[in-house]
Amino acid sequence: MFGARRNYAFAPKPHDDIGAALGMDFESAAKLSGARFVVLRKGLARLERAIGQFMLDLHTTEHGYTEVNPPLLVRNDVMFGTGQLPKFEDDQFWAVRGELLIAPDERLKTERLGLIPTAEVALTNLVRESIVDEKELPMRLTALTPCFRAEAGAAGRDTRGMIRQHQFTKVELVSITTPETSKDEHERMLACAEEVLRRLDLHYRVITLCTGDMGFSSQKTYDIEVWMPGQGDGGAFREISSCSVCGDFQARRMDARYRASDGKPRFVHTLNGSGTAVGRALIAVMETYQQADGSIAVPDVLQPYMGGLKVVAAKS
Repeated sequence: MFGARRNYAFAPKPHDDIGAALGMDFESAAKLSGARFVVLRKGLARLERAIGQFMLDLHTTEHGYTEVNPPLLVRNDVMFGTGQLPKFEDDQFWAVRGELLIAPDERLKTERLGLIPTAEVALTNLVRESIVDEKELPMRLTALTPCFRAEAGAAGRDTRGMIRQHQFTKVELVSITTPETSKDEHERMLACAEEVLRRLDLHYRVITLCTGDMGFSSQKTYDIEVWMPGQGDGGAFREISSCSVCGDFQARRMDARYRASDGKPRFVHTLNGSGTAVGRALIAVMETYQQADGSIAVPDVLQPYMGGLKVVAAKS
């Protein structure tokens, strides 16, 4: 656990109440796209962009990740490779013959492309059907992308605000390693994600998931939960990152191997983690740094990305 809960001389508000006067617009988003979408304007739009840029710069300049700008639409076998198919088919958005669909007719499956639910899908599959040299490992990749989820199993959950959206922005971390180094790489990835929240001075905790809560592809998963003082009755911890080691499960589905020093090809190990979810980081910043007049103090580390702006207020 890092940091402590802040004391306020006023009752902390949830982010959607704060955002109403600062450019967070759910009504316009609903007119454009329906429920679970948001339009951000002015200072909030700039603050979200600043958060994403800060994360990406941290991971590429200090943590040794290579930035990638991947496609947002991928093929069926790519979704299968990282484990989204077949189990989570109903949670994906699909593009078929130019139309965005959910759960299209069976006969169209070979013709469709899926909108990525996370950049993990595209980044991990960069090594599919290939044999990389052991000297190239670990391969550390990162991307800042929009992500798309139908959230078919989330009806009625987190209907207020930006907590659970069909479209959201996330910085993803992916590592391709040997079996001997994957456990250490998992701890390193967790530390990289934690550093984001430490630099933002946000209170958080790390939990290890039980088997029943882990993802389909995971061997072991850490969740980072950030404190959001405006959530629920008196605040709540909410997930902002999951860091998982998947062993060779995804590698076998992708046929992704490396050539070891003895010349024999072996399956790589894959890892993925959020570094972190940008929208939820925005929520945490808004609720943690809210001020009595309804403005938001900009964390020190983000001010260079905001042109030196120290406060996001209605007039800004």
